[in-house]
Formats: sequence, structure tokens, C-alpha cells
Amino acid sequence: MQAAARLYHAYFTGLMLTLVSRRSGADAAEWIFRVFRHQHHEKFLSSFEKLGLKGMPDAVACAAYHYLSNSVGGVRVEFMRESDKKAWVHFVPPRWIYPGAAICGIPSEVSRAFLRGWYAQNGVSLGNPRLGFVCTAQTTDGQHGLAGYFWERDHDIAPEERLIFRPGEMAPPFDPAAAPRLPAADWPPERLAKAERNYCMEYVRSGLPRLVEQLGPAEAAHIGRVTGRLVGAQLYQDTATALGVIGDSPDAFADLMVGLAEGEGDTADCYASGSAALVRRTSWRLMRGLPPQSPAVFEAWNGLLEGLLSVHNRFLVLETVERLDLGDPSFTWRIRRAPVRA
Repeated sequence: MQAAARLYHAYFTGLMLTLVSRRSGADAAEWIFRVFRHQHHEKFLSSFEKLGLKGMPDAVACAAYHYLSNSVGGVRVEFMRESDKKAWVHFVPPRWIYPGAAICGIPSEVSRAFLRGWYAQNGVSLGNPRLGFVCTAQTTDGQHGLAGYFWERDHDIAPEERLIFRPGEMAPPFDPAAAPRLPAADWPPERLAKAERNYCMEYVRSGLPRLVEQLGPAEAAHIGRVTGRLVGAQLYQDTATALGVIGDSPDAFADLMVGLAEGEGDTADCYASGSAALVRRTSWRLMRGLPPQSPAVFEAWNGLLEGLLSVHNRFLVLETVERLDLGDPSFTWRIRRAPVRA
């Protein structure tokens, strides 16, 4: 699960950077807005009960939601309640979504886009026309992190007031003892580990279909595949070590693919086929429960495996024999040696 989480985390960040560098900051911002607005509609209200937020004042519940849901994903975030109508959140560097030096490639418009996509929509989803979010700091602006507060006014606010920026206001100190906690009985360690993995995968599950909607299938498949190949290559050694893969044979890479599939929550097996190895994966948890997707989604995602293989052994090729997304009974890949060129 940890290997899968790291790979999907890097892939999501990589998609942002590829859009910024090969398209534009505006395209990256539009994609982030779409991803976070989609996730908001899918996750926000449906998670209130399992996070123990029922009965809280709206501003406090919103801040508690972002504190708890992001903490489950391994994100460092603080919560400060000033009153029933004003509660702060502060995402402390290093920022999970922009790891390491990656943050240097993220323009501020991208950070503003996910606030527009999710935070500005909280009051609308709760049916509270007085609730908005005030952003007081952004990490991408060189400040102390992403910070701000949910604020319920004494009057209804206009749509443009649902998200406003007031750089310079400082969040109060964080007191962990005063922050909300997950119900311990409902969140044992195994569930928390799965939640962290799912947190990473959810960004890709939401992100690839939105990329196809925004750019069209051909360009989305290209952007996603290029990113996958880069990220897979960069993370190969960490992934292979985590999964106990030894050697550079087709069989060894088949073992990696099976281990990764199991880490994602899927069923897979592998077997020899002459000098090649076949991997059969009978489920695709990443896209489970979604309506039929464009073939571009698989083509983008498959780039991760191609990137991993390129470092495992650059003389091997990965061929897709069957595709679950096209109606076949499984995903089946053949891993074989490429003919030696004279």
C-alpha cells in the first residue's frame, strides 16, 4: 500500500507540473479546479458522519473536515477555532501536494484554483449562504504555508465573496489538544493505512477523467502517458525495493506488477509464456464504480508501468494483450525482450 501511495502521489504532482511546463499555468489551474470541484461534490457531505462532524457549527465543521480528512492522508495541517462562526486551517510546509522542489514549478494560480474548486463551495453545499473562506497565506507565494479561515457572516454573501484573499492576517497558535479527533474505535491502524493509500489514489481517479474532459482524449492520453513514464522511471528503485523485486528479468517485473496491483487493492497473477511473462489483472480499483471511461484514461495510466519498466530493464517491452476497460475479462500484459537491433 505504501508503494502504491507513493507512486500515485508523485503521479498527481507530476500531472500538475507537466501541464504547467508543456501547456500553461492556466491549463493547470483549470484542471485543478475541475478535480477539486468534482471531489468536493463526491466527498464533502458524504464524509461528515464518518469524521464525526455532525452537529458542529458550519464554519467549525468545515475547518474540522479539512483538518481531519487531510490528516488521514498524511498531510500536516493545523486547526484553530476562534468562535462558532470563525475557524482556521493552516497547511504547514512541507506541502504534501507539492513535495520537495516541485513547489517551485507551481504558480499561485494553481493554488487559488483548488481553493475555488473546493473551499469556495463549502457554504453552497451546506446550504449556508453566509459562509465563505478567507485565504490569508499561500505557500506558493513564499509565505508560511496555506492558511485561512471559514467565516460565517451576519448576512448573505455574493458569489465572489465565497473566496477572498487577505494576505497578512495571521492564524492563532495551534493547540493539538483543542483540535478534533477521529473516533478511535472507527479508525484502527489498518483502516488509517488504507485511507492514506486511497487518499493518493483518489486524486488520480478524479484527475484523469477530468483531464480527458478538458483537453480531449488524444492530448490527455499524451500528457498522462508522458507524466507516467517520467514518474515511473524516477520512482522505479523505491518501488522495486518496497516490493522486494530482485533482478531485471521479465518474471521479476511481473512480480512488481502483481505486488503493485495488490497494494492498490486489486487481484492479479503472473505466469510464464515461453521466454516472456504474462500479468493478468482482473479488477481496476482505481476506476471501480465509475461510468465507462475513454480509452485515453488507461493509456495515460499505463504510462506509469512503462516508466517503471524502462528502468527495470530497458531491453524489455510491455505489450497490452487484453483491456478490462474495453470489455475484456481482464487487463493482460506481456513482458518480453525486444529484438536486438544490429
